[in-house]
Amino acid sequence: MQFSKFGEKFNRYSGITRLMDDLNEGLRTPGAIMLGGGNPAAIPAMQDYFHKATAEMLENGELVSALGNYDGPQGKNTFLTALADLLRDTYGWDISEKNISLTNGSQCAFFYLFNLLAGKQLDGSHKKILLPLAPEYIGYSDAGLDDDIFVSYRPDIELLDNRMFKYHVDFEQLEVDDSIAAICVSRPTNPTGNVLTDTEIFKLDKLARSKGIPLIIDNAYGTPFPNIIFEEVTPFWNSNTILCMSLSKLGLPGVRCGIVIANEEVTQALTNLNGIISLAPGGFGPAIAKHMIDSGDLLRLSESVIKPFYLERAEFAVSLLQESISDDRFKIHKPEGAIFLWLWFDELPISTMELYERLKARGVLIVPGDYFFFGQKEQSEEKWQHAHQCLRMNYVQDETKMRDGIAIIADEVIKAYAET
Repeated sequence: MQFSKFGEKFNRYSGITRLMDDLNEGLRTPGAIMLGGGNPAAIPAMQDYFHKATAEMLENGELVSALGNYDGPQGKNTFLTALADLLRDTYGWDISEKNISLTNGSQCAFFYLFNLLAGKQLDGSHKKILLPLAPEYIGYSDAGLDDDIFVSYRPDIELLDNRMFKYHVDFEQLEVDDSIAAICVSRPTNPTGNVLTDTEIFKLDKLARSKGIPLIIDNAYGTPFPNIIFEEVTPFWNSNTILCMSLSKLGLPGVRCGIVIANEEVTQALTNLNGIISLAPGGFGPAIAKHMIDSGDLLRLSESVIKPFYLERAEFAVSLLQESISDDRFKIHKPEGAIFLWLWFDELPISTMELYERLKARGVLIVPGDYFFFGQKEQSEEKWQHAHQCLRMNYVQDETKMRDGIAIIADEVIKAYAET
C-alpha cells in the first residue's frame, strides 16, 4: 500500500508508541512490574469518590445526558463556564468560557497547538517549538506534521546533597530568533519531576512576549489540579500563555479530556480543529469535572488526597532506591512533582537503552532516557553522555511491586557497573 507523506511519517514506530505498547504489555502480562508508563495510581479514596459521583450523576440524569448528546466543538458549555468562574474567582485571572477549549486528551491538544504554530509557514519559512530545558516529554517529539519542528537546550545541572540533583533553564545559552514559533515547557516536568521556579516562568514569559510568541505550559500534573506538585509555586496564566491541563492525573485517563486555556484566537482555532477532526470532544469527563466543581471537591481533593498520596509514594521510592544502590555515581533528580523519578547513572558502562532491555527481560518495564532529549541544539562536537545515562521510573505501584522492581533495577545496575 502506498501511504501519503503524512501516512509515512505517522506510520513510524515512535518513542511514545513504544511507551504505550509497554504499558499495555505490562497490564496484560502476569507478574510484570510496570514502572514505565504514565498511568496514574489507583488511589482508593479517589476511586470511591468517582464511584459515588457517577452513581449520583446516573440517578439525576447527568450521566445519560453526557453520554447521549454531542457537545459543541469547543466542549461542554456548562463545564467551560464553571471552570472559568473557578479560576477567575480563585486566582483573579481575566478569563471567561471564551478562553477555554477542550480536546480528546492533552496529547491531542499538543498535536493541534504545535501544528497551528510550527512547521512550514505561509511565506515558505519553517518555524520551530523551543523547549528551553531538555529532557522534555516524549509525547511531543513526533507530534509535528513536518519533521524537525523542535529545538531544545541542555539544562544547567545543580548537584544537591544526598545524591540528588536538579535541572535549571540555562538562560545564558538560550537563543530565541525569528525561527521560533512558541516556547513550550511542562511544569512539573515529565519525565524528571522538575518544577520550574516562578522566576524561571516569569523570565520565559517575558522572553516570549518580547518576541511576540506564546508561552505554552503543559500543566498536566500541576496546580491547581491534580496538584501533584511538591513545591510552593504560583499558578500562572496571562493572555500570551497557553495553559494545557488534563483530567487524566485526577484518576480519569480513560475519559480523554484535555483542557486548553488561551486567548480567544487560539480557542477559536482549536474549536475549528475539533469540529473538522472529531466533531466534538467527549462529554463524559467534563460532566464529572463539572460535578466536582459544583460540589467544591475538585480543588479540595487535589490538595488533601491526590497531592499527599503521591508525595508519600515519591519519598518511599527515593528512600528505597538510595538504600538499594549505594554507588555514588547514581543520582536522583529531586522529586518536585509529577509521577516519575528521573534516575541518573553517571559513568554507566552500558547505555540505558541496553539497561532497559535487560530489565524488560526480567519483567520490569521502565523508559530509557534517550527518547526525552529530542531536538537537541548541538552545543559542542562531543557527544553528551548524560542523555544516555538516565531512566524514567513511575513510582505509583504498590509497595510490594516497588520493592520487587527496585531490587531488580539495583541488581542490574550493580552488574552493569561491575562491567567497567
